[in-house]
Amino acid sequence: MTDAFFEQLADTGKDPRLCKVRGSVRFDVREDDRVRQWLLTIDHGQLRVSPGDGPASAVVTLSSEVAEAMVRGELNGLSAMLRGEILVDGDLGLALRMGRLLHAPAVAREAGHPWARR
Repeated sequence: MTDAFFEQLADTGKDPRLCKVRGSVRFDVREDDRVRQWLLTIDHGQLRVSPGDGPASAVVTLSSEVAEAMVRGELNGLSAMLRGEILVDGDLGLALRMGRLLHAPAVAREAGHPWARR
């Protein structure tokens, strides 16, 4: 489900909620002994998403279970950070702004987006 979320985000292209944001965030999603990485680049709301590593303003590390709960809208990212379930290296403010994207699934479920179905 997390991969589908990032793929859908890549198709979005632009998000007006991030119109004042510039930077990049890499999500390192751990599952057992494997790490799946997604690089999200934001330029005044314009989104570019690509699988893989690379330098980023912020690196967000989390388990696949936490990532999927966030994508489903069942887990608050800030609360998870305070509990140590999410680690952020780099620009914390930029990482926190990504919460705007990760809370979108609740709205998307209502709109019927396939990536947001449980």
